[in-house]
Amino acid sequence: MSLVLDPAAQDLLFREARTANTFTDEPVTDEQVQAIYDLVKYGPTAFNQSPLRITLVRSAEARERLVQHLSEGNRAKTAAAPLVAILAADNEFHEELPQLFPHAPQVKDAFFTERPARENAAGLNAALQAAYFIIGVRAAGLAAGPMTGMDLEGVRKEFLDDDHTPLMVVNIGRPGPDAWFARSPRLAYDEVVTTV
Repeated sequence: MSLVLDPAAQDLLFREARTANTFTDEPVTDEQVQAIYDLVKYGPTAFNQSPLRITLVRSAEARERLVQHLSEGNRAKTAAAPLVAILAADNEFHEELPQLFPHAPQVKDAFFTERPARENAAGLNAALQAAYFIIGVRAAGLAAGPMTGMDLEGVRKEFLDDDHTPLMVVNIGRPGPDAWFARSPRLAYDEVVTTV
């Protein structure tokens, strides 16, 4: 059985897409980010909890503050990217559940009264949404450079609060010269999938 999605779209989103390491200086607009979010917000999360929060880093001053918390190998590409997004999990997402899950508002108090339960759920579901966000960036015809090599606690203290856990930084823009490393191998279907 073949996929329904057009082969060109498959290439754009998956086969030809890679983590970008250089970018042109063409700006990424608020309208583009809005269009990305308006697409990826429909990706599923448990109880529709939608815990992902996005902080856009645009100013030179904020960029300098961010770069100091990144691993050495990530600093130059983040400093040069047209737009950087800090993706974080909102550990107080449960406050939105009566609005986001209106047919069962009791879920908020049934499952998420304890902070550790919220942190586990927020981390997993925000990570799902982060993956959707990367695909959305690609769907917009842009390149994404997601990175986790950083001082996460430093990023949290610098840009967030105690209720938010940073997951990754995503550099966003049009790919620049020599943007791609060689494609790394992938596991074969039979190495990953087991039928029981």
